[in-house]
Amino acid sequence: MRILILYSTVDGHTQKICERISDLLVIKNIVEVIDVNNADQINLTRYDFIIVGASIRYGKYRRNLIQFINKNIIFLERSKTAFFSVNIVARKDEKNSITTNPYIKIFHKATNWNPDIISVFAGKLEYPKYNFFNKLIIRFIMWITNGPTNPSSIIEFTNWDKVKKFASDIDNFKEKNNK
Repeated sequence: MRILILYSTVDGHTQKICERISDLLVIKNIVEVIDVNNADQINLTRYDFIIVGASIRYGKYRRNLIQFINKNIIFLERSKTAFFSVNIVARKDEKNSITTNPYIKIFHKATNWNPDIISVFAGKLEYPKYNFFNKLIIRFIMWITNGPTNPSSIIEFTNWDKVKKFASDIDNFKEKNNK
């Protein structure tokens, strides 16, 4: 089976998650991982399953990701698909499910797309990588939400077992729906 993993990332962590999912799925499938910035060059009909991963920055998904989904919504709705959101809010137990994470709700409102499988993963906080403005704003957001504010902190909140389960859910879904 041919699988496309399309990602939208700001700092590279969503790409890292996509590559891990690819490593887990490539055992039984042909998998391509592509940045949404190259989405115009993609022939979606070549794929049996499409996964989209997207990060959040300042409460929003990147515009080109939303445009890609909305442009291809009819095809995506007819296809076997999965979506996951990567955001720091998901570091909190009460915000790390598809029913409690506010960015899943924002995603549905922005796209009206209903993937077969949806998940949310906590992201990575990497203060030393951020420019002055981003560091200031993110520290303020973390202060408001009782998160880490040390400007030299690098904290990966991602639950890699949850990522592994997501990949397993995709394999199980494919097997169940190809019979």
